[in-house]
Amino acid sequence: MKKKTLYICHTYYHVYVSLMKEFVKTSEEKGNATIYLSTMSTDFEFLSKRLKDSGCVEDVFTYEEKEPEYFPDLAKYKVQQESFVKAIYNRIKYTKKLGKYEEEYIPEDLKKYDEIYVFCDSDPIGYYLNYKHIKYHAVEDGLNTLRGCDAARCDNTPHFGIKTFLSKRLNWIFVQNGYGRYCIDMEVNDISVLQYSCPYYKEVSRAKLYERLTDDEKEKLLKIFVKDEAQIRKVLEQKTEKTALILTEPLCKDLSMRKKLFNDLISEYKSKGYQPILKQHPRDLFDYNENFPDVLIIDRTVPMEMLNFFGKGIFDIVVSIFTELDNVYFGKEKLRLGRDFMDPYEEREAHEAHFESKR
Repeated sequence: MKKKTLYICHTYYHVYVSLMKEFVKTSEEKGNATIYLSTMSTDFEFLSKRLKDSGCVEDVFTYEEKEPEYFPDLAKYKVQQESFVKAIYNRIKYTKKLGKYEEEYIPEDLKKYDEIYVFCDSDPIGYYLNYKHIKYHAVEDGLNTLRGCDAARCDNTPHFGIKTFLSKRLNWIFVQNGYGRYCIDMEVNDISVLQYSCPYYKEVSRAKLYERLTDDEKEKLLKIFVKDEAQIRKVLEQKTEKTALILTEPLCKDLSMRKKLFNDLISEYKSKGYQPILKQHPRDLFDYNENFPDVLIIDRTVPMEMLNFFGKGIFDIVVSIFTELDNVYFGKEKLRLGRDFMDPYEEREAHEAHFESKR
């Protein structure tokens, strides 16, 4: 009997990686996977239907994973405590209650799956799996997301060692990224770039997953993710000989400042003789079409990796702020601006979490 596999995804990119993982399987193993699309942070529009129509997976569920803030009862457990013992007591209560509260939003019994892969197990789904004692594999959220700051360490200092012991060994609290009691391992793109080692890390190179894609598999991915391939073809036809593809990100809660940020980048590259083109980030809901009507824009629902399928070096330069560019082949030159660039637009603390590889 084929193993039943479940991928729990929070972004378009997560679905893209999940499908590449499915394509690696033998013909006997394929076709028995289910994908969950969490609506907590992403509007997947019509992706569910396109996934079902593709024949790449057996089933697709869209489910309403709830933010912890949705449950008012949890707020009292997040209040800062001077006493370490009191803080741990509150966290034990928070861990159990959040997992329990999420249960009614899970569409089926997850114990029926032989293998479960979870992107962002720091989200409530991780607490739910921990609460139900369901084993799973964690998967790195973006490309080299853990390079600058492993959220497990950042969220659990001080007393990291004690907290991971309470999580992994005793299951009193929950720590993400491999340290949960029921997390089998944590798939990362490249162990060599990580600052800290972890016995639960498992390297699964996304570049290698991409390189082994067949033409047929690439065509299937385009049909799933690109709702209007003609729109991208039109952008490519209208671009000039010298182009700068600027990747947007949902930075600056003040939308007027976000507009200024990308207006400054557009103006800068225009002054250098480039034709600026915007690729909207999947989580960036700012209306770029309305605010920049004279700029060509590639739709937010298209994972940027899909642009690799349209040819190598089709843009002269690809510019990002925090988005990792290691697996970008569609730019002749790549530039990642980083947090120093962001400092004039907002306080550093506001974008610190994006430092070194937020997708």
